[in-house]
Amino acid sequence: MRVHIIGTGLLGASLGLALRATGHTVTLADASPVAARLAADIGAGTVDTPADPDVVVVAAPPDVVAGIVLRALHDWPAATVTDVASVKGGILAQVAAGAHDHELDRYIGSHPMAGREKSGAIAAREDLFRARPWVVCSDEDTPPERLAQVVALAQDVGGAVVHLDPDFHDSSVARVSHAPQVVASLLAAQLKEMPEDGVALAGQGLRDTTRIAESDPGLWTQILAGNAEEVRRVLSGLRRDLDAVIGALDLGPGSLRVLAGALAAGNEGRARIPGKHGSGPVHYAEVTVFLDDALGTLGRLFNDIGELGINVEDIRMDHATGVKLGSVDVAVLPARALELVHGLSARGWWVPETAGAQAAEETTTDNSAGDLGDDTNSGEQ
Repeated sequence: MRVHIIGTGLLGASLGLALRATGHTVTLADASPVAARLAADIGAGTVDTPADPDVVVVAAPPDVVAGIVLRALHDWPAATVTDVASVKGGILAQVAAGAHDHELDRYIGSHPMAGREKSGAIAAREDLFRARPWVVCSDEDTPPERLAQVVALAQDVGGAVVHLDPDFHDSSVARVSHAPQVVASLLAAQLKEMPEDGVALAGQGLRDTTRIAESDPGLWTQILAGNAEEVRRVLSGLRRDLDAVIGALDLGPGSLRVLAGALAAGNEGRARIPGKHGSGPVHYAEVTVFLDDALGTLGRLFNDIGELGINVEDIRMDHATGVKLGSVDVAVLPARALELVHGLSARGWWVPETAGAQAAEETTTDNSAGDLGDDTNSGEQ
């Protein structure tokens, strides 16, 4: 296809790289000539105004997307127009209000659930959309040939297409993306005035929960404003839960029940997050390995695990403060955990003794659940 991308930040430039890698012709435009030239320099396309593109992709900030979509519908009357903004309902309403004749038939909103903490074309990656959900918002009136173009574009760059109603999309991303951004930023903001000796105590838990706090404040202000109603609803519910926890910390009668209930509810919610490749949640055993922070150490560890014939389902790394020592939590199927502990220990790796006991316990628990007819656990094995 001939694809014209308007907006050459992280998403636009990454999309250009990915489309060109699959053989599509890509032209670029941006309100900033320098930004467009940078995207072209990294290989995302050529800076040009095409006469008849097949698809126009608007990758501009959310607060200007609707206006650019309307201009694209007018300027290229034969093109299918989509956008990659993280809010959909408000943009659709603005486009519908400003479209003429059958222009709305050629607009299909979409949203790739992909991004980075960094912004701009310099942070672009050809594989940014690979294996990531790509939401497409169409309805029964959408011409099939237009829908097919947007779906093909998303799939060609590796996206996993999901069809959603715009309002359901906005409600969902408020919970899985927008509100988490606010929470991470507010939590990280508590560190601003903290003495350095205290911040130095930070572990992987804090790094995990504040990672996205590095995101671009300007862009996220626009995203939050574009989905304000839904984000407000989520944060209001969170505030009620926070108020309950704050009240329980006076440790009066019944307070421990409130605290335990809040933590247990978090367990339930966390367990609903899909597992690898979008599959159902899977319980893994974690084996902790301590290792020196030296060149090639991590490579040797994974090589030894591979020689043991055990698949690594996930990993998490933590680094000690003040010494060149770290730990790697290796997630594996529970039935293989004890084998991994013994195998790594025999190869000279520093695996805490408690890891063996914990692995044995998790394996026993997992097998017992299977014996009792737990279909979920049996399926996971």
